[in-house]
Amino acid sequence: MEHLPDLPNEQLDKILTVTDRYFGYDFTGYARASIRRRVAGFMNRSGIRTAGELEYHLLNDETCFPRFLQYVTVNVTEMFRDPGFYKALRENIIPQLASYPFIKIWHAGCSTGEEVYSMAILLQEEGLLERTKLYATDINSYVLGKAKQGIFPLRYMQEYTRNYRNSGGKEVFSGYYTARYDNVVFDASLKKNMVFALHNLASDGSFNEFNLILCRNVMIYFDRTFQQRCVRLFQQSLCLLGYLGLGTKESLAFNDPQRNFEEVDARWKMYRRTR
Repeated sequence: MEHLPDLPNEQLDKILTVTDRYFGYDFTGYARASIRRRVAGFMNRSGIRTAGELEYHLLNDETCFPRFLQYVTVNVTEMFRDPGFYKALRENIIPQLASYPFIKIWHAGCSTGEEVYSMAILLQEEGLLERTKLYATDINSYVLGKAKQGIFPLRYMQEYTRNYRNSGGKEVFSGYYTARYDNVVFDASLKKNMVFALHNLASDGSFNEFNLILCRNVMIYFDRTFQQRCVRLFQQSLCLLGYLGLGTKESLAFNDPQRNFEEVDARWKMYRRTR
């Protein structure tokens, strides 16, 4: 088991103040145990023994904060993650979106982009990709750069193919990419309507009006106050009767803004803005 350095509240607060004040990244709304574990994990991996030493490196080593940001932000994702979610999306939500002349979808916290490309494939098979704009945002510029490339490890393709089939995929999954050595490159036509941008859910506001917002397995790392801020932001960013998709362990049940949404799929945590 990894032995992590002690990080009392006072010292953790000091580190989070540094990241906010000097780098503009506010992690104070993250669930306390989660952010403490990740900061301590970064210290352990970097051979940093104390919070004071970490503060020194953050302020004096220009390579430290990018590595810190990469470590403390959670970037776990996969294509067609939770295939049942995408199957429900394809069968129940996408037909509703098809009635709009132009569709705007926001992937909030997109990480390295696997779910954005999954959505593009789904939309192409439903004949909607040409009139859809996909906005993909994340706090982490490094993972956004990876997402823009649309290049993913070849070793994951067997699992992704299985997910795709179980999600109701209609074509041969390998037809969407070209294998190059240890990676695959997804067809450039999938990303022609994608827009990638930095966006911090803790501090940035609404930037467009969307028909569908997906923020899956992101808010589970936030505390209740931060979660409520996110839900208010999503409400402000959705058109009336627009849809919100969350992760399977997330819910609007304990959020004050939930009264502005109705649940449309309890199992797959899909909601619709009603006012």
